[in-house]
Amino acid sequence: MTEVLFYHLDNQRIETVLPALLEKSLARGWRVAVQTASDDRVDSLDAHLWTYRDDSFLPHGTDRDNAAASAQPILLTNSDRNPNGANIRFLIDGVPLPQDVSSYMRVVLIFDGADEDAVAGARTHWTAAKAQGHDVTYWQPDEHGRWQRKA
Repeated sequence: MTEVLFYHLDNQRIETVLPALLEKSLARGWRVAVQTASDDRVDSLDAHLWTYRDDSFLPHGTDRDNAAASAQPILLTNSDRNPNGANIRFLIDGVPLPQDVSSYMRVVLIFDGADEDAVAGARTHWTAAKAQGHDVTYWQPDEHGRWQRKA
């Protein structure tokens, strides 16, 4: 059974939240795919992950670079393919659950709580994941920005 986690951004940006979640995934030895809705977003995240901290970077590539696609522990993509053999898949920008959701240990859907369409989409995906029998949880930050399980 796949764990499907829903992360509700509340006055946060994906550029702030995603790197910490990726670091935790790599620390666990997982291979990661981050799926976005556009090539522009892939390019933006690609640049950001090299420079988000002065003392570190996250090793990654994009699926446009065939060598990086299979070699890198973090792959940025706007397709539902899994060329790096990811164990965990992050979905941002309203990307729906993948057809092969059961092939992952964990799928993390991150959505903007201030965007009504994003919230409605997350609710739809929650219902679908529950109906498929996945272990579904909902996370929201507390007043200090720490993620708290709410459901």
